[in-house]
Amino acid sequence: MKIVLIGAGRLATNLGQTLLGAGHEIICVNSRTMKSAKALADKIGGLPVDRAEDIPMEADAYIIAVKDSVLADVIPAVTKGREMQVFFHTAGSMPMSMFQGMTHHYGVFYPMQSFSKERPVDFAEIPTFIEASDDKTMTVAKLLAESITERVYELSSEDRQYLHLAAVFACNFVNHCYAMAAEILEQHGMNFDVMLPLIDETARKVHQLHPLDAQTGPAIRYDENVIRHHAQLLHDHPFMKDLYERLSLHIHRKAEQHD
Repeated sequence: MKIVLIGAGRLATNLGQTLLGAGHEIICVNSRTMKSAKALADKIGGLPVDRAEDIPMEADAYIIAVKDSVLADVIPAVTKGREMQVFFHTAGSMPMSMFQGMTHHYGVFYPMQSFSKERPVDFAEIPTFIEASDDKTMTVAKLLAESITERVYELSSEDRQYLHLAAVFACNFVNHCYAMAAEILEQHGMNFDVMLPLIDETARKVHQLHPLDAQTGPAIRYDENVIRHHAQLLHDHPFMKDLYERLSLHIHRKAEQHD
């Protein structure tokens, strides 16, 4: 397929390289700066452009991979004059209806993963969630998705918002917990890498166990002596102390409900 990528950030970089490797042709990379557009186009091919009016008028798919906060501005700019083309956005939390009234064929192409430009990911392992306004768009979505992964799921905008919420808990909040652990360790002369075997084993366990069954620690049994002592150690960090106490209580309540 001939593809136009709108965006040149982390997702666009990873997705563009993967689609190219799957045999698709990237005919254009659009970004708000020519420097960013050219940097990605140099890797995956295509015409680098920094203006919506310079985007080719025809392609098999236009994939918009930009920040959620600018999506409402980007969609009308890039669909103008291309109303019969097939467009997708890649935002987990934004509805498909953002395209309504601006183009006839539109959908969502959401690979659920955390991306960085420096660390390539294997799309074959990434669940990709698709949604489409019509049969033509769904056909394109399936062809694109199935060319890079076997884990393809149709999901409505309503359900995808809960998927995205769950992903925030499972990824973003967990990573912030890593950051808090690193802060505590560094303040006392220890390196975060001592946590890595524990983190890796915890992640491995939930491949085989439900997270409720994998939970360990003082909060499960609500060991008040340990919890109180930990809270005291956090007296100079009131937000962390509050979070520790709330999470401990919530873990205990969930454990009681699960028994």
